[in-house]
Amino acid sequence: MDIKELITKSSKEQRQALLNKEVSAVELVNAFYDRIETTDKEIGAYNSLTKDFAMETAKKTDEKIRNNEHLSPLAGIPLALKDNINLKSYPTTASSKILENFISPYDATVTKKLKENLIPIIGKTNLDEFAMGSSNENSAFKIVRNPWNKNKVPGGSSGGSAAAVAASEATVSLGSDTGGSIRLPASYCGLVGLKPTYGRVSRYGLIAFASSLDQIGPITKTVEDAALLLNVISGHDEKDSTSLNQTPEDFTQDLKKDLKGLKIGYIKELCTEGLAPEVENAVKKSIELYKSAGAEIVEISLPLIKYSIAVYYVIATAEASSNLARFDGVKYGYRTKNPENLYDMYVKTRAEGFGDEVKRRIMLGTYALSSGYYDAYYKKAQQLRRLIKQDFDNAFKKADVLLSPTCPHTAFDIGSKIEDPLSMYLTDIATITANLAGIPAMNVPVGLDNANMPIGLQLQADCLQESKLLNAAYKLEEAVQFNQYGKILQQV
Repeated sequence: MDIKELITKSSKEQRQALLNKEVSAVELVNAFYDRIETTDKEIGAYNSLTKDFAMETAKKTDEKIRNNEHLSPLAGIPLALKDNINLKSYPTTASSKILENFISPYDATVTKKLKENLIPIIGKTNLDEFAMGSSNENSAFKIVRNPWNKNKVPGGSSGGSAAAVAASEATVSLGSDTGGSIRLPASYCGLVGLKPTYGRVSRYGLIAFASSLDQIGPITKTVEDAALLLNVISGHDEKDSTSLNQTPEDFTQDLKKDLKGLKIGYIKELCTEGLAPEVENAVKKSIELYKSAGAEIVEISLPLIKYSIAVYYVIATAEASSNLARFDGVKYGYRTKNPENLYDMYVKTRAEGFGDEVKRRIMLGTYALSSGYYDAYYKKAQQLRRLIKQDFDNAFKKADVLLSPTCPHTAFDIGSKIEDPLSMYLTDIATITANLAGIPAMNVPVGLDNANMPIGLQLQADCLQESKLLNAAYKLEEAVQFNQYGKILQQV
């Protein structure tokens, strides 16, 4: 297989080529850098490249292959890392001016796990500043463009991680998901995106946006790749107080099980109103495919979902205002020049260092937490969050997996929503509830609209039921055979 074709394939196919010695890990990594050199000037997926680290890791992989030593399933497979996850001795900017020249002094726990598995990290990917956005237009450095159509957004905030994989500038990537920031870019870019159960993957070394909502997860071309990457990054971490102490699982073990007896519930409130016609048709087709595969289809109602946008944006902005208070120009990051006094330094550093969307969310969150408004907004939002979780608990008594569109529409034009924050926020209507409830959720590509843009289907399962979720996703992927559309991406 020609190496230019090999880089468009899944990790499984690339690994087989490595083991067969058809290509070396060094050659594979170099091929991706050649691809980045050719395509990323237009896509804008990367903030920085980590070639020294990637090549060193590739050389170690090749040495193990020569010596017939055991290799982890993703050893030598190039990965793109979202630029709000720390990689020691390399920039971690969160796509913000305030961290533009920050060099990470330590590894995130997930990064450490990638290193242990000899996975070459080839670069740090662009994102909405501090992961705040749904379109990747809020980066302080450059806009990311969707590889399927460069006039469209790739989704946010993990738009760079998704665009890198979609454009075959990386085989797999890691993103972070606070309200859909893995699943939405995966939907817009025709990829698999998985947000694990809250606490399944350590957040240590992830720059916090909203600590009770954030979760790191994989963005890949196939469900199997997502399962393999989840195997690597999941596990208990003493450095993260919210990390769950669970027995390690092999998430590939049940991928190919048949679906007989599995109950799949379609969420009435998300599957019937406000959908683009092609998205609605894709949902109906997916339901029929599940029926054909032997699954039982039931209707599920989540009556409190109509409050989820309000609940999410109160809680997320409140936690953001607290987490971002540390960026004040004192210990690290950007500092304004020639301040008159300490107070002036604080004010000017934050005014000059943060972008408009970050400032907007800090102000909203500070207001919600302020004296006299805490009970009316933040406390009330947390109470409703508990009730939304109860809705899901009741739903999972009737169904094993829940189904809905990932987004009511496909990728929109760059610039079409940036001046209308509320319209932008509403793109997250289907995804934010999984973060509020702490449950695992994922996007599976299920077709193209009339403009040849990908359509995504969202699947959700109860806490720690990733194996069941991945099994349902794998069977849908097998039935839809979306990868036939990957030929379009080879032309990017």
